[in-house]
This record gives sequence, C-alpha cells and structure tokens, in this order.
Amino acid sequence: MTAMIALIAALVPVLAPVVAAAGVGYVWARSRHPFDLGFVTRLVTYVGSPCLVFSTLTKFHVPAGEIIGQAGLAMLSVFACGLVGGFALYLSGRTVRPLLPTVMLPNAGNLGLPIAYFAFGDEGLALALPFSAAMTLLQFTVGVSCASGHSRWTEILRTPTIYAILLAIVFAAGDIDTPRWLANATELLGGVTLPLMLIALGVSLASLRIANLGHALWLAGLRLVLGLAAGYGVAWLFSIPHPTAAILILQSAMPPAVFNYLFAARYGGPVEEVAGAVVVGTIISLLTLPVLLAVLMAQPG
Repeated sequence: MTAMIALIAALVPVLAPVVAAAGVGYVWARSRHPFDLGFVTRLVTYVGSPCLVFSTLTKFHVPAGEIIGQAGLAMLSVFACGLVGGFALYLSGRTVRPLLPTVMLPNAGNLGLPIAYFAFGDEGLALALPFSAAMTLLQFTVGVSCASGHSRWTEILRTPTIYAILLAIVFAAGDIDTPRWLANATELLGGVTLPLMLIALGVSLASLRIANLGHALWLAGLRLVLGLAAGYGVAWLFSIPHPTAAILILQSAMPPAVFNYLFAARYGGPVEEVAGAVVVGTIISLLTLPVLLAVLMAQPG
C-alpha cells in the first residue's frame, strides 16, 4: 500500500501538468473561443522549437556525439515501425502510403517532450529533444511525401529545428560558450514551446471526430504497440543505459502525431481515419502512461 501511494505521488506531478494544459486547450476550443491553430503551429515550428532545442542542448552541454546518437536511434526506431506497420497495412487491405505516417510517426513533440521533462527533468528534456527534432524532420519529409504522393525532401531545408541542432552540435564540438544574449533570448523564446504544444494538442483533440471506432482502434493500437516494441528493441539491441533508454522508449511509444491529421487534411488524404487514430491513440496513451512511466522511472540510474 505504501509503495502504491509513493508511486501515485511520483506520477501525479508528471501527468497533472500535461493533462491540465491540454485540458485548457480542449475547453478553450469547446467554448468556441478563437484559436488560430495554424499560427500557433507555425510559431512553435519556426521559432519556439528551434530556440528550445538550441537553448537546452547548449545550456546543459550535451555532447555532439550524444545529440547525433539520439537522433540516429530515433530514426532507427521509427523506420522499424514504418517497415512493420507498412506490411501490416498492406496485409489488412488498406492503402499503405497515406496511412503509413499514422502508424510510423509518434507525437514526440506535443506530448512526448512535456512528459519527458516532467518525468526526468532537464536531463530528460535534453535527451528527448534530438528525438523530437528527428521526428520533425521526418514529418516534413516522409510525412508530407506520403500524404501528398510527391517527393518533398527539399522540406529539410525549410525545417529550422535542424539548423538549431546543427548549431548546437557546432557549439558542443568546438566547446564554445554561448553568448549571454543568445542564451537568454533562446531560453525566453523556447520557454513558450511546451505549454503552447500542449494547449494546441487540446484544441486539436476538441476539433477531431471519430468516424469509425474500429478502424481508429486498430490504427492507434498498431502505432502504440509498434512504437513500444521498437523502443524496447532498439534499447536492447544497443544496450542503451538508463535514462537514455527510458526516453527513447517513452518517445517511441507516443500516439500518432497531430501533424498526420493536418497533412491528411491539406493533401486530401483519409482524414477521418487519421483523425480517429489521433484521438483514440492519445486517449489510450494518457490512460496507459502511468503504467509505462512507473516501469521506466523505476529503472536504476
């Protein structure tokens, strides 16, 4: 009984801020107050997220090799999900291309980053950022290409987060101290990212509808199971130590990213199926996260 109380006491500070912030967005949208989701998404993508990445990685002096390694592990985990998930979609008779990002790309930004931060502190955030940045890169290349049916690899050049990571790597490799003005500016601008991400997630969930619960459950379940298996598989294969392994598993096991729905809507994809998977996957994830976090946070340091 004492252990259970201690576990609950440890998990509440992690999940309560996430649920509260997303709840603000949900209630705001349901109350019909104006919220420009497109503007907020662009603000986070082009300003907040790059500043958060650079500020955190340079503030905590994350080694260049660790940044590259985390991004590489993220890519490996996600491509494993894409390979198995694409095969599963093919066997089920569904069209693979437009649905592949839904089972392949996790919500490592809106949901994964805040949870990593509240569960593992500044170290967790620093470890989670390269994963999230890799997902941003894949979202605007693989995700857009699958949704549109055309190659969009030039989008790499339009992804500011990638430049922020490269700059952080240069600073780390050269052992360069960040100028005070730059550190303060990026910390201030990056500070808006996590709350805006969660509020935007809540607003998105309020506007999405589940057209076919069975299809939504299948897609969401496939994403969550594959992500969890890939995270544990990569961590085991490379003997990754804690807490790096915990962050990898946590980020890999996130539900389908909201960007999957936005791109499906923009390029005329299966909007209802993707929207249902995002909603159902997020709900399932929030309900099962206490168990996953209890396991990951209990691992020895």
